[in-house]
Amino acid sequence: MTSAVEKYRNNFLREVEANVEEGEWVKMCMQCGVCSGSCPLGDAWEHPPQELFMMIRAGKRDQVLASESMWMCTSCYSCITRCPRGLPITHIMHGLANYANRLGIAPKMNPTRRFAKIFWDNIAHTGRVNETKLSLRLYFMDGFFTGLRRAFAMRKVGLGMLRTGRLNPLGLFRAGGIARKGELRKLLARAYEIEDARKNFGKRN
Repeated sequence: MTSAVEKYRNNFLREVEANVEEGEWVKMCMQCGVCSGSCPLGDAWEHPPQELFMMIRAGKRDQVLASESMWMCTSCYSCITRCPRGLPITHIMHGLANYANRLGIAPKMNPTRRFAKIFWDNIAHTGRVNETKLSLRLYFMDGFFTGLRRAFAMRKVGLGMLRTGRLNPLGLFRAGGIARKGELRKLLARAYEIEDARKNFGKRN
């Protein structure tokens, strides 16, 4: 005889459990809404965490994975500390965002996703963040003239950083990074292989 819990598990819930970090906890949400009330960005969520969990359990795959909601998480962990059931909500949010990104269906213009990609491309190259290059990429990610307007608007902050040594224009021309970049690239190459395998598994299921 099939249990009530087993009947409740649709294909998308199984997919989340198999592919999303801490995804097996989604079915434990009791819809109290404490996570949403604890979130500093609660008013800005398209779908707050407990609503995302309800949508997963309802099998609304496309609506969940194409949503910008998961990308709103700032990792403050307020939701985890206040959840009556101790659900790892922050980890699930990042897991859903990462899974949607692996499948290629995450919202392309979401600012958090764009920042994450720029940051990753920066640090993966040498093993350390080049703050000058990172700043320039962020300022000009929407085009040259938009970047100039942003730079002008932040000119006082930039000058202050220059005066205190927090911003070094010469850093743009310094390679820097860790000592064993080759080992880092081998490690990342293996990680990409594992990620591709998981991505293909997700498409099949």
